[in-house]
Amino acid sequence: MHVTETHLKDAYVITTQVFEDDRGSFTESFNLKKFQEKIGSYEFVQDCHSVSKKGVVRGLHYQIKHPQVKLLRCLFGSVYAVMVDLRKDSPTFGRSWGTILDPGPNQIWIPPGFAHGFRVLSETAEVLYKVTNYQYKEFERTLQWDDPHLHIDWGIIEDVILSDKDKKGISFEECEKYES
Repeated sequence: MHVTETHLKDAYVITTQVFEDDRGSFTESFNLKKFQEKIGSYEFVQDCHSVSKKGVVRGLHYQIKHPQVKLLRCLFGSVYAVMVDLRKDSPTFGRSWGTILDPGPNQIWIPPGFAHGFRVLSETAEVLYKVTNYQYKEFERTLQWDDPHLHIDWGIIEDVILSDKDKKGISFEECEKYES
């Protein structure tokens, strides 16, 4: 397991080792001991699996009071995954970062106090993420995915498909920032 820093404080790309032979490939996608040595001690309580079609943008989601730390990977297809630092006391507060994820060895670590979302680049995509807290509907929030303040380059998007919840996303200026 190799951990690479992003330009956002405490957010990482985690790369697992892939073993290949004439049968196919094998990777250890999660190892608690290695994870704790590299990232820290977190308890994952839920795995979430989404299947989306091309044109879908999910997010930018976050949860106040009970933030969800996420370990996110793409199982099938390709997505452009984005995170935004909403921690008021962070040196990277208000900044965003994104990367393309596909079924390769890369995962992203989204720390507490971040909003997260993704855009589907392939015909379909499956995304799996481990979370450290349960969903609390009353504390779920959605940041406007295309807020100009965030400077997110989603690429050329035609016919964006959004959930009703995501259509009602609020601006960065209006969102409830995270206080640790």
